[in-house]
Amino acid sequence: MFKKIILISFSVVLVGAVLFFAVNGSAKKDDGFNKVKIEKGSIIEKALAVGKIQPEKEISVKSKISGIVKKIYVDIGDQVKEGDPLIDVAPDPTPIEYAEAKRQVEIEEVGYDNSVREFDRVKMLKDKQLVANQEFESKKASLDESQLRLKLAREKLELIESGRIEIADRHVDNTIRAPISGMVLSKLVEEGDPVVPLTSYQAGTELMTLARMENLIFKGTVDEIDVGKLKAGMAVDISVGAIPGDTLHGYLEKISPKAHKEEGSTLFDIEILLKEAGQSFLRAGYSANADIIITKKTDILLAPERLVKIADSNSTVEIYDSLGAIVSRPVKTGLSDGMNIEIVEGLKEGDQIVERPPKEIK
Repeated sequence: MFKKIILISFSVVLVGAVLFFAVNGSAKKDDGFNKVKIEKGSIIEKALAVGKIQPEKEISVKSKISGIVKKIYVDIGDQVKEGDPLIDVAPDPTPIEYAEAKRQVEIEEVGYDNSVREFDRVKMLKDKQLVANQEFESKKASLDESQLRLKLAREKLELIESGRIEIADRHVDNTIRAPISGMVLSKLVEEGDPVVPLTSYQAGTELMTLARMENLIFKGTVDEIDVGKLKAGMAVDISVGAIPGDTLHGYLEKISPKAHKEEGSTLFDIEILLKEAGQSFLRAGYSANADIIITKKTDILLAPERLVKIADSNSTVEIYDSLGAIVSRPVKTGLSDGMNIEIVEGLKEGDQIVERPPKEIK
């Protein structure tokens, strides 16, 4: 009886020891190893564009007469309608310009008076049939030409003096009016500033800029690595640094056919037309980032890309087998966004893959 008790006790101790070491050994296999569950989700392949929000068309306002800014009717941020007055430009000729214009009128008046006298003389002779029709017509043409020169000289003097004139049923004045309906984006002159007119040989002074703020676009650049994947019409999500949490939406409209270098990178210019401007007021010049959606998949199996090993075009992950040992399993992968990768074959939803701890740097 005593021997039987000893044998039973020994057996219990032995079984306990086996279980202890088995459990302890199994625990050591999992020591420092995480299990990541395969789950379904969405993945988007996208290209990043960096740029700014800008009006689709920005109009520069200039004057066609020289002078100084006499009065400014609007300020930055004001809404204007086409034809509204913006700026009055008062003529400010130099003494020499004024004297020349004044004297030119006097010269043309003398010339016109002489032409009138010559024409009257020839007309009288023609009535007596003492001159040919050709001479009469020549004097009449000279009179008409002299009259036009006098009119031109007087109009120039009037424009220099007042800045207003009526020419061929066209009213010319010194009030610069809005060429479009829109918002005043910038005011580049102040009252008293000189104004150089816009002519065929000079750009002229830029007075203001106007734009329709309801027609906005994103102008930016993409890297040459991504440009080959892009095409017009792709959907775009835009985030503006100044208005976090408010995403804008649009579509890719233009891709430049020519690259340019910027800080050692090869970039292509793009334009994105905004179709949903979000809830916030957008200001021209806001810096923004645009995610151009190349491909989007939903309800697919996803795994962290860092846990997928790729060697010789073969993809594998590590899993625990039925005995608790770590084994390698081949998988077929698909779309990636740099963080997660699509698992097409080799795993199912709920499977767990091994995540080894990072190696210590000695």
